[in-house]
Amino acid sequence: MGNEDSNPQLGERFEFVETPEIKIEVTFEKQLQSNILKALFKNHVYEEVAYEIYDLQNTHQNIGLGMIGELEKPMNEDHFFAFVKDKMQCGGIRHSILRGKPIQKVAVLGGSGSFAIKIAIQANADVFLTSDLKYHNFYEAENQLVLADIGHFESERFTKNYIVDFLKKKIPNFAIIFSEENTNPVKYL
Repeated sequence: MGNEDSNPQLGERFEFVETPEIKIEVTFEKQLQSNILKALFKNHVYEEVAYEIYDLQNTHQNIGLGMIGELEKPMNEDHFFAFVKDKMQCGGIRHSILRGKPIQKVAVLGGSGSFAIKIAIQANADVFLTSDLKYHNFYEAENQLVLADIGHFESERFTKNYIVDFLKKKIPNFAIIFSEENTNPVKYL
């Protein structure tokens, strides 16, 4: 029933009106929320819209920030970390307790990746390469995998190569110049 400030689409002010309603449920990507709400408010017949938004934890199940892969041949932990240190040009690698097991399945997430430790464990990775791990994050390994913090800059340094490759395929006559500047503020002794 509308009051004196209402402008009902059905019925009149102060008149009790019953009408069937339809419940609509929609799954959408987070970046569309603002546009969807604007459309809802613009087109809904009631002056006050009843709606709820739930954050789904299973969005984009097949894509993400990291990767999991397997080495062609397993490596012992010492050789694996020497290999990573060389290829990623790390000044050092902080890691959880070594398990004394060969490394074959590797989870990698550039940048701050502590939020994905459980995902790497669930994927049965032998090691999780990431960065910005805090002291207590290393306990989360629970001897199920080796956590390795290779440094934030180091974990992302080659991303520009993939971006350039993508751009060259999409825009073949686009001029690209790599910066030679090292912007890593972290130094090692």
